[in-house]
Amino acid sequence: MGRMTLEEKVGQLLMLHAGDFENTIREKGPGAMLHILPPDSDRAIDLSLQSRLGIPLLIAEDCIHGHSFWKGATIYPTQLAMACSWNPALLENVARATALEVVLTGVHWTFSPVLCLTRDLRWGRVGETFGEDPYLIGELASSMIKGYQGRGLDDPDGILATAKHFAGYSETQGGRDASEADISRRKLRSYFLPPFEKAAREDCMTFMIGYQSMDGVPTTANRWLLRDVLKEEWGFKGILVTDWDNVGRLVREQKICPDMKHAATLAVKSGNDLMMTTPSFYEGALEAVAEGMLTGSEIDAPCRRVLALKFRMGLFENPRHSNLDKAREVIACQAHRDLNSQCARESIVLLQNQGLLPLSPGQIKRMAVIGPNADSDLNQLGDWSLGTFQYGPEKGKHPRECTTTVLDGLRRIAPEGCQVNYANGCSIASPETDGIAAAAALAARSDVAVVVIGDGLGLIGEALSTATLELQGSQIELIDTLQNTGTPLIVVLINSKPLVLPRSVQNAGAIIEAFNPGMEGGSAIAEIIWGKANPSGKLCVSIPRHVGQQPVFYNQVRGQHGTRYADLTQEPLFPFGFGLSYTTFRYKNLKVLTPVLQREESAQVEVEVTNTGNRAGDEIVQLYISDDVTSATWVDRSLKAFRRISLQPGETKAIRFVLPFEAFSMVNAEAQRVVEPGTFHIQVGPSSSIKDLLSAPLDVIN
Repeated sequence: MGRMTLEEKVGQLLMLHAGDFENTIREKGPGAMLHILPPDSDRAIDLSLQSRLGIPLLIAEDCIHGHSFWKGATIYPTQLAMACSWNPALLENVARATALEVVLTGVHWTFSPVLCLTRDLRWGRVGETFGEDPYLIGELASSMIKGYQGRGLDDPDGILATAKHFAGYSETQGGRDASEADISRRKLRSYFLPPFEKAAREDCMTFMIGYQSMDGVPTTANRWLLRDVLKEEWGFKGILVTDWDNVGRLVREQKICPDMKHAATLAVKSGNDLMMTTPSFYEGALEAVAEGMLTGSEIDAPCRRVLALKFRMGLFENPRHSNLDKAREVIACQAHRDLNSQCARESIVLLQNQGLLPLSPGQIKRMAVIGPNADSDLNQLGDWSLGTFQYGPEKGKHPRECTTTVLDGLRRIAPEGCQVNYANGCSIASPETDGIAAAAALAARSDVAVVVIGDGLGLIGEALSTATLELQGSQIELIDTLQNTGTPLIVVLINSKPLVLPRSVQNAGAIIEAFNPGMEGGSAIAEIIWGKANPSGKLCVSIPRHVGQQPVFYNQVRGQHGTRYADLTQEPLFPFGFGLSYTTFRYKNLKVLTPVLQREESAQVEVEVTNTGNRAGDEIVQLYISDDVTSATWVDRSLKAFRRISLQPGETKAIRFVLPFEAFSMVNAEAQRVVEPGTFHIQVGPSSSIKDLLSAPLDVIN
């Protein structure tokens, strides 16, 4: 620091897009670059090392559910899909495998995981989240952070994780991306901040802020959130990076600053460390210092944090160039494909089964596979992979052979003597109906029809919110027509977020929710349809009956008038935590072993779960806590523990949960998280629906 000029210090606060990277590095000496891959990234690293002080460069990339933009890398299910596995250990392994692929291409940092709460389902980025529950988000995100970062910052096989988007970004107006978020500080502390606090206290070394504003203050300028809460209250020692051109948006879009010198001043004083893709921050910050708006020490503080991170990562000793020879051995290796298959298999949720599944091989001679997503590799991979708008069509897409679509999977494992025929049927992007008649004719002469519908690129992602949750294009007409053929229908949903399902889908013999299941999703779906795998996923987000039911998340605040709309129930079509199996499970003998709980103690709860069916299966045991009376309005129940277990037919396991005293907390009217004395109820079962839960009381005393 003592040897650096002001210009060199300001340069370290820049994360710039690759673009004309050689001149950018020579002219501004940025601390980090993004969207740059070998051989350019190696050249960029070398140029930084040739600078006056040889300060190494941080290389960052959007490795969201796999090495997103490296052609042929392993692309896993999206976060929303993975969360339906309710398997933290699995997600840690996914993040670890991703890091092993990423680090060999000279990338040091991923902008993952997303810790946003799903709220309005019209929001285009629902598929990037872990769903609607703060506790589940915190557990899964922490596991991915551990997987990415490995043994520590100096782990040569690890990469930096990013907790984003800090905080409240997903609370939108009308589902519109980056709109003003109407969130009080109490609401933030109640629901939006807990996953981020867990990430900070477990040493996630980078946080990314959101685009939105709250109570008139853009997150980029929210000193209370960035400094008081994150850095002082939680003791965060990493670096805080803005999202794409957040500092520029202060001038250009949110218009709370007249020019860049004011925007640079506000961004630094508010606690931001690294400014993403705002190249004019460089001139603005220098001008602000020259005019006395910023002091040298205010530039020093974030620069010191950026440099400290680089030293802790060992980049001054090993700047971590790419190793493409080894990358060819590791990227998309069989072990990673196997892990991807497991992830897809455990993430798929069986929503409905009227005795149709699993299919009996001897009874199915002709299978029709129909629908716009039956053979669409791009829609199956979802957002943040090659072929999406983030990298542009000129970059190409992942090779088709890398992805097993639903059609591929069904053809691959179809039993001998079963003929699998395909018809696209319709489009998601247009209302054309030309293919529906042929699809219906195919279904009519088949023993069963697998209909793969949902959404796709152009309807999902950043800045791509939808005004409705209805099936787009001519999909509703397709499914209505197929229902009228009388052929049993298996509806497979490949979608980035919950959609409203028409009556014809609800009347199907079976409904499978896959969200965006990644490269091996087609194999996993086929295995479940043919009974080679037993479905075990549970919803991490509620599925509504109608778009007008929003918000439909399970942990609603108590106190409204009535329990339904005048014209419709408030209950979702499928609730959070729900998912069927090919076997059945019985819950009994819920025991609260600590009926009276005192401060600093833990509560112990036990329940017996029995596999009452005739095949082995996995069950996700869920524990919720309900506080009978609270000093301020609070949710009716909230998830506080879960366990994924495997049971053989007839097997019973006693599952014990240990709940820390803090699990009984709520946020009072003064925005303080407290545990209030009184009676609570422990609720345990297979979903969040009250009809599925056993309940037992527990008294807390202070």
